[in-house]
Amino acid sequence: MSSGLQNQKMLELGGERLKLLGNHAELLMDAYIRGEFDEAAVGERVLQKLIQARILWRPDDAYGLKLRPQIANMIAGLIADESRRQAHADVSGELDRIEATAISYTEAQHKGNYSYADLQLQLLTEAVYDLTGQFEEAIDSLWQRLNSHFGFVASLTDKIRENELAHKQIHRLLEGLELVRVDEMITLAGTSSELRKLLVVYLNQKLSVHHASLLAVQERMTELLTRFRAQQERSLLVAGMAAYLRQHPDFEPGDYSWRASLPDLLNQAKPLVPAVSVAIDRATDAEAMAELVNETPVRPTRIKRLQEVRTKPTAIAHGETAALQVKQERLKQDVESFYLSVLAAGKGKPVRALDYLAQQGLDWDGEIWLYQVISEYQGLPIEERKLFRLTYSETPMSYFNQVQLVKDIELQFMADGAQ
Repeated sequence: MSSGLQNQKMLELGGERLKLLGNHAELLMDAYIRGEFDEAAVGERVLQKLIQARILWRPDDAYGLKLRPQIANMIAGLIADESRRQAHADVSGELDRIEATAISYTEAQHKGNYSYADLQLQLLTEAVYDLTGQFEEAIDSLWQRLNSHFGFVASLTDKIRENELAHKQIHRLLEGLELVRVDEMITLAGTSSELRKLLVVYLNQKLSVHHASLLAVQERMTELLTRFRAQQERSLLVAGMAAYLRQHPDFEPGDYSWRASLPDLLNQAKPLVPAVSVAIDRATDAEAMAELVNETPVRPTRIKRLQEVRTKPTAIAHGETAALQVKQERLKQDVESFYLSVLAAGKGKPVRALDYLAQQGLDWDGEIWLYQVISEYQGLPIEERKLFRLTYSETPMSYFNQVQLVKDIELQFMADGAQ
């Protein structure tokens, strides 16, 4: 942006805000005298314009709109109101003014001069708001520095210089905040509820907000500086390579794939692990696959199960016992098919047991079906059980009996084994 265009925009913005001051001069003077702006005298749109123009501000939600410290100081200087004009720009001067006004308020209260006490309380309120407003203006100015000069400088040297300036400003603000002692304000407030509310509660809340804002500014500044250093490293690498190519126009990069060791700058990619699987449809590899299967060691648990099956005597079933075993075996096969359908559904997709029972048209009783699903889940090994998530859909038996009844079961496959 050229300087002429920037000056033109500043001229337009300044003229617009000075026109706002002129159009609402009587209301602003009334706010200066009473200490608070009459919001009912103008519309919501005008109020927003005055706030955005940094003429009015609201110190707290419990209070009304007030003049900005800079505007109040300008009016005091124009009308030669030395009682309200800020003669001290530092924090110590503001604290001295607050202390003197608080003592005058306390003495007026003790003497019964309540009209003068109300005037001193108004001046004290304005002094406290001016103090917190100065900190707020300084922090806003610091944010403007970070978002303009600090964020868009051309070189690392300018970035470091802006960083030092911002750090000095933060250091000055922290020193100013340390001058505001809460214990001194408690002593100064005494037993007055109005002074405690203003000097202890309100001031302590604002100081906490300002400390948090300064911490956020420091974090933002560190983030910007770190990001700029990373960008500067990449730009220096490109600029150095471009300068080298200008000095050596015949340079041709070698084929690094033929080298025994690659430079660390180029060897950044991680090694690829190809996915492999057994091709069981290739007849030429059938013999080699058979040999691999024969050489694969068998799990001890599998050997133990085979031995138990071989040594266990075979029971001969007749009549109703045989029919019951056939029915139980068919139920178990249907439940295994349900588990296979959960695997086919994919990771994280729940399947309800009773919905599957209805979709497949199976004639099992719902309670027997749910019991078999639970038994099959509990009978799985611990490693395989971790691959599934079993969720009960429960309802209480009645309003007076809180025994939970299982109405349905939801099963889903978890590929990572997380319960």
